[in-house]
Amino acid sequence: MMLDPEPSEMLDHHEFGPGAKPVQGKYARRYEQGTNVVLLDPDLAKRFPTSVAVNDALRHFLQLDPKTPTDG
Repeated sequence: MMLDPEPSEMLDHHEFGPGAKPVQGKYARRYEQGTNVVLLDPDLAKRFPTSVAVNDALRHFLQLDPKTPTDG
């Protein structure tokens, strides 16, 4: 259970009062583009630490089977 932070732990840039100006749809464009999150097992995450590493490996794998369609 998360406890409320002490006032001294609050960051100066957090503003929750009446002067706070929320931004509607701040992440809407990013969400509309779609997301694709895949969780790797820890052993694979060590071998493929970035999305670039994962994508490169998958593209290489797809090249091994010429019947597999790709967009890129």
